[in-house]
Amino acid sequence: MTTHLRPNLDDRLAFLRAFLRAPRRVASIVPSSRFVERRIVARSAVAAATTIVELGPGTGGTTRAILRAMPQHARLLCIEIDPILHGLLRRIGDPRLIAHLGSAEQLQEILNQHGLPAPDVIISGIPFSTMDRAVGRRILEAVSAALSHGGRFVAYQVRDRVAHLGSPGLDLRRVELEWLNLPPLRVFQWEKNGVRVEGRP
Repeated sequence: MTTHLRPNLDDRLAFLRAFLRAPRRVASIVPSSRFVERRIVARSAVAAATTIVELGPGTGGTTRAILRAMPQHARLLCIEIDPILHGLLRRIGDPRLIAHLGSAEQLQEILNQHGLPAPDVIISGIPFSTMDRAVGRRILEAVSAALSHGGRFVAYQVRDRVAHLGSPGLDLRRVELEWLNLPPLRVFQWEKNGVRVEGRP
């Protein structure tokens, strides 16, 4: 079913070029490691989800990990703002995947466009630490508004700025640091109407 499960050298070169074109939007020169991908999949509980959204999927490494873990009946909406990276996503070839070229700020409109319900999980690789603060807040507000009751929002970040931008309606449940990545990444997990925080590396 999925015809392009692993990233190749061309994907990595495309990621590097995307960074060189817009370093504030990509914020890394290499895709996330498989260790980060595994942690993201575990924290987002995609195996039990039916509607999943990924913001800023890049070349699709995390996208592929999500597809391998999610149910056959689930749908994955990936929103990518870079046209070249969006083209790579379209090559993955899994019928459960919807690759959308656009901005995460229009999350609800994009969900409506594709006839999707409130997502159970939203996963973000968008670099909140390097983007304009106002844009970051608008994206977090869009995430909070779109997420289903009890749903999870997972963001993997180099820095912790995302935790200070504010996320109305979301409660931070867990923060973990994945050292087996270049650079090491923080993985944040929020829940809509959650209650507690575990660990702040």
